[in-house]
Amino acid sequence: MLHHLNLDEILFIDIETVPLVPEFTKLNERWQQLWVSKMQYQISNGESVDELYDRAGIYAEFGRIICISAGYVVQKQGEPWFRVKSFYDDDEKKLISNFFNALQRFGKAGKRRLCAHNGQEFDFPYISRRALVNDLDLPKVLDVAGSKPWEIKDVLIDTLQLWKFGDYKHYTSLSLLCELFNIPTPKDDIDGSQVAKVYWEDKDLDRIVKYCEKDTLAVANLLLKYKGDKTIPFENMESVA
Repeated sequence: MLHHLNLDEILFIDIETVPLVPEFTKLNERWQQLWVSKMQYQISNGESVDELYDRAGIYAEFGRIICISAGYVVQKQGEPWFRVKSFYDDDEKKLISNFFNALQRFGKAGKRRLCAHNGQEFDFPYISRRALVNDLDLPKVLDVAGSKPWEIKDVLIDTLQLWKFGDYKHYTSLSLLCELFNIPTPKDDIDGSQVAKVYWEDKDLDRIVKYCEKDTLAVANLLLKYKGDKTIPFENMESVA
């Protein structure tokens, strides 16, 4: 599967997001009303809309990006390694701008495709939407509005979509696929549901960055499994300052 895919052209990415403010009561009245309207059909089991605010980070209108990790596969002494660079900041506009500048450099180096897990429904549109909110121009690889589906798939690779094999109803998490394919994942780290707490309460962005980088490697390893190639152990991941 995917034997034709050239790894040298692929930049693997993962993003971490949080709600715009720590809790529902910190929103002004208008934004509270908008959140209530957004969540009116999501309430179940006696939940209230303010209790659902923990989910705000998954919506680009109510959340923001705090980290983007980008990595690629290299060969060192005959072994595959993963080189990753993270873009993180409390200033979202600065973070995204730095990432876009890096995309230009990666593009010149021949990396013209992006790959993420559930990227088509989350990472790619989320980055694009938050870029527009911050008055930033989209790089060519993300400027896909109006493009045909096959044109998007040529530059934006999604390991979830590849696993679906055309089944649009089926969602499988990255962690489940890693377990299924025996891909090593960190057992002593946070998970996505804890990111907002670690950011707003613990104020530990560095911990989130490390988690994001490991998820980026997991995406790369999943694609390597699809291709029938050797996966990359955590010891072979190097972070670029």
